[in-house]
Amino acid sequence: ILFDNKYILYYTLIKLKGVAMSYGFKITIEGDYALFTRSDCKVERVSYDVPPPSAIEGILKCIYWKPCIRYEIKRIIVFNEIQYANIRRNEVKNKILLSKVKSQMKGGTSPVIYTAEERSQRASMLLKNVKYGIEFCFSLTGLRADKEDECEEKHYNIIKRRLEKGQCFRQPYFGCREFGVHKIEFVSDFNYTEISPTLKGTIDLGYMLYGMQFKDGGKPVNNDWDNPKFSDEADAMFYHPYLVDGIIDVQKYKEAIKC
Repeated sequence: ILFDNKYILYYTLIKLKGVAMSYGFKITIEGDYALFTRSDCKVERVSYDVPPPSAIEGILKCIYWKPCIRYEIKRIIVFNEIQYANIRRNEVKNKILLSKVKSQMKGGTSPVIYTAEERSQRASMLLKNVKYGIEFCFSLTGLRADKEDECEEKHYNIIKRRLEKGQCFRQPYFGCREFGVHKIEFVSDFNYTEISPTLKGTIDLGYMLYGMQFKDGGKPVNNDWDNPKFSDEADAMFYHPYLVDGIIDVQKYKEAIKC
């Protein structure tokens, strides 16, 4: 049997052998700026040296996501030299309350914020000229899944098609929405010669945020998927990665996660 797509051939061979299949992807993402805020810096924002896995998952969810799948980051490749830039921005201290928006819908006064009264200046130390390679896969969660959603091949083909066409249902971004991802490229393999020479050797990145573990487990606390209510209670998970020649083996350091 001849296949035009090597991924389909690989999948078929695995299925014939009766071995569990894990669908993998490799992409490169680029942007002018990134800000992955450190959890220990509350007042002035300071970015991590590299993106946390949860930030990468957020980018992938902008491309395709359903409750029945979970993304797993396997490796992060840092291509460009880690460079910082300091900026200062005007921000508002508060946000419009949902109760005021609902009041307006019932004929109440318009919810407004006067920036002259709520404005404050905050400094940020962010990354510039970023380019990362991401190797990831997905697994099924069993949440809100019908018979079709239990097919891994279906999700694989959708993700692959959207990556090849550059499709997304909302703009992916690097940490903060104002720092958008300018380019996402689906690749068969990474060009490791593009890694900056400044990243050679081993760099201790210290403890970094891996992600948030929500206590509801992704299920509505009211057991109603049509009008779901989720819990905001979550525990932060941290891991201690090392950047080795520009590569972070996320799966390796994931084993020592601390809450």
